[in-house]
Amino acid sequence: MAKLELPYEQVFDLTHKMCTRISPDVLYLLTEAAKKETNPAAKTFLETMVENERLAGIEDKPVCQSPGYPSVWIRWGEAYEPNLSNLIDNITRSVVDATKQGYIRPSIVHPLTRFNPGDSTGRGVPNYELRYEKDLPYCEIIVSAKGCGAELPNVAKILTPATLGKDFKGLKQLVLDTVTGARGQVGAHGYPCPPFSLGIGLGGQMDVAAKLSREAISTRNWLDHNPDPLFDELEQELLADINKLGNGPAGIGGDTSALAVKIGWASTHTAILPVVINFHCWVARRFGIRFYPDGHTEELFQVGE
Repeated sequence: MAKLELPYEQVFDLTHKMCTRISPDVLYLLTEAAKKETNPAAKTFLETMVENERLAGIEDKPVCQSPGYPSVWIRWGEAYEPNLSNLIDNITRSVVDATKQGYIRPSIVHPLTRFNPGDSTGRGVPNYELRYEKDLPYCEIIVSAKGCGAELPNVAKILTPATLGKDFKGLKQLVLDTVTGARGQVGAHGYPCPPFSLGIGLGGQMDVAAKLSREAISTRNWLDHNPDPLFDELEQELLADINKLGNGPAGIGGDTSALAVKIGWASTHTAILPVVINFHCWVARRFGIRFYPDGHTEELFQVGE
């Protein structure tokens, strides 16, 4: 079995791109939203977001001052096994060096004492999610720094079959109530960086639903469709209903309150339905790449993939 090892310089490039770019799928959604927006002020906000991303690339600056929380997904199959020690050591080192070079503001602290080591790492940080899938023909690495201001209105709740309701009415209402209640969670004058997207984790127990919610919004292309028709229909319905609320970019009113809704799910116990609703700001700092045994690579989150 071939093994994937990456030199440090290549790993640092992944982290650098994560810090200074918005993934192409999300940049496309912002650009299209700006073209279609009917509220002049909201249109200006969207255009400014797109321009911000352009200038960050030109000036080699972070695309947002908020550094986010670094998480990494590594998936591989029998065809191409990663040298995990090599990858994990180099990715963690790249986060430290990116912090030293000003691409990441050091904001990772001890949960109780709030001690900040100053290098954007700590116990469990970066967070690594590792998955072996036997038939996968490549090794995939996704690095993501999800903003933490958007964490404030996140919701975790256990529904029952009764509260799930006919046609999932209870679940749909929980999502809409969470969105409309988000403003109060982040202060009287703002929502969690709209236009936001939602990752929704369903099933398992609460710990499983929480991981699914982050994975859904951080590792899927925001332009894709859920391969399961039932969940795809639910994603599209929730996205449309959220945008009908009219909160708009920056919460000032407009047509685009949300860019995407992505659902991850697992089977669960007959008595419960764990639900986690996870906000993601429009600054989708992430970079993903697939490495194949023959040496070719494929960047993720492209328009039209």
